[in-house]
Amino acid sequence: MRERAVDPETGRSAWKGGREAERPAWGWILQAVTGVLVLILITVHMVANHFIVSRGLRDYRDVIAYLSNPIVMVWELVFLIVVTWHGLLGLRAVLFDFGFSPRTERRITRLLSVVGVAAVAYGMWLTAVIVSRG
Repeated sequence: MRERAVDPETGRSAWKGGREAERPAWGWILQAVTGVLVLILITVHMVANHFIVSRGLRDYRDVIAYLSNPIVMVWELVFLIVVTWHGLLGLRAVLFDFGFSPRTERRITRLLSVVGVAAVAYGMWLTAVIVSRG
């Protein structure tokens, strides 16, 4: 692994040896945006699933009835997508801190993208199966 150096004049990160790292700020911006969305979505999720429900927890029949509402279904699927995206962006940032080469960073990004798509697809499939059996 090569080490990164920060140019004190520009504040830009570069590989030692002068080659500039092409890592745009979009990852950080998306991490911040999804972080705010996670806070909003988790608050609504907790209130709807734990605080206003009798006994403090929904049983299987309640979950099916709850998810049968199309607005709730969309809300929960957005929650799934945002949480997955936020978590994988965070993992990507941690892995990039190890100072891998740009080629390895691209491979990490592609791998995490596949993992994210698979996780969201599984979550959507599972939600559809649960609702269809109700």
